[in-house]
Amino acid sequence: MARLNSFWTRYRRNRPAVAGLAIVLVVIVLGLAAPLLYPGDPWAIVAQPFLWPGEAHAPVLGTDVLGRDIASGILHGARVSLRVGLFSALFAGLIGTIIGSLAGYYAGWVDDVLMRVTEAFQTVPSFLTALIIVALFKPSVLTIIVAISIVSWPAVARLVRAETLRLRGSDFVAACATFGMSDIRIIVTQILPNCLAPLIVMVSIMIASAILIEAGLSFLGLNDPSQLSWGTMIATGRDALRSAWYMSAIPGLAILVTVVGINLVSEGLNDALNPNLRQRQS
Repeated sequence: MARLNSFWTRYRRNRPAVAGLAIVLVVIVLGLAAPLLYPGDPWAIVAQPFLWPGEAHAPVLGTDVLGRDIASGILHGARVSLRVGLFSALFAGLIGTIIGSLAGYYAGWVDDVLMRVTEAFQTVPSFLTALIIVALFKPSVLTIIVAISIVSWPAVARLVRAETLRLRGSDFVAACATFGMSDIRIIVTQILPNCLAPLIVMVSIMIASAILIEAGLSFLGLNDPSQLSWGTMIATGRDALRSAWYMSAIPGLAILVTVVGINLVSEGLNDALNPNLRQRQS
């Protein structure tokens, strides 16, 4: 409890990070409340098309080219973006942690093989690889999560490998090996907990990146046809960009605000979890 209080004390000193946390919490709450605030189908036509926000008889954020409620789409789209971002980052973090810890702990030929595989994934552009994977299979939320996870894990693997290489020669690791503790147990109970701080920061950054990749795929039409996402809304409004720019601007602003909020949170986590880093930089 004392560590948690100390962490929060350091975190709240960073006002942009607190603002970012507030933004992220608002997006999460609105996404969770979407079925209550807008219980109907977000794809349903509710009014006349091309109603601007604030116009008479228009929904709060207006309607799109087909007469669908943009506010309903924004809230329901938040659920898709947050789900894809969170699960993609978690799965990528898990894959990268396993590969990075094994490469760093065993070194030698194990490190060479795993790092060559990691480099092979890093040589291909992430968005292009994700696009190919989703195009080869049926586009769905699960497919998008898997595709983003596959292209995102190398950065985590390199981070965990570097931390593991630094820690594997420590006295406490040598003591655990002397007492007969297995390699897997040493990695899980001794090394990985000491890698947790930079790993949390990395995963938080990956959530924002995953949201952007998902929006890009949805904009290109490689999205789950049963799920309305922010990228889909931007693509729907691009044909009316000159006459009704709000259709693309509103979901675009939602993406921008969410990603900025997550990035501010990641910076705050970096400062709070690594207070010595900020002292060295100042």
